[in-house]
Amino acid sequence: MAKVQVPVPSSVIAAGGLVGGYGVARWTKKRPLGGAVLAVAGAAAAQQWRQRAGGKAAGALTVAYVAAFAGSHPLAKKVGAWPAVLGVAGAVALASWAVADRRA
Repeated sequence: MAKVQVPVPSSVIAAGGLVGGYGVARWTKKRPLGGAVLAVAGAAAAQQWRQRAGGKAAGALTVAYVAAFAGSHPLAKKVGAWPAVLGVAGAVALASWAVADRRA
């Protein structure tokens, strides 16, 4: 019987990269390792964004991904680290779904 592969939606990859990157950095106490998780997931999501929605949309979503990472830091000072990370991950996932995954 042939296997049917269902690709992981880019919204899940992007949100997973933000949450996973933070989690890895926090639990290993090695920020560069968390950054690597963030970067690999971001690159994988960007590839899907480009394939599904084109270069301009991929560029905009990549900017949103990086801005979410950067914005989670000051937000964490107001609401706490995990709520900030989960909030920005949700925002990026929603944007990714609306722009790229909804069409797939």
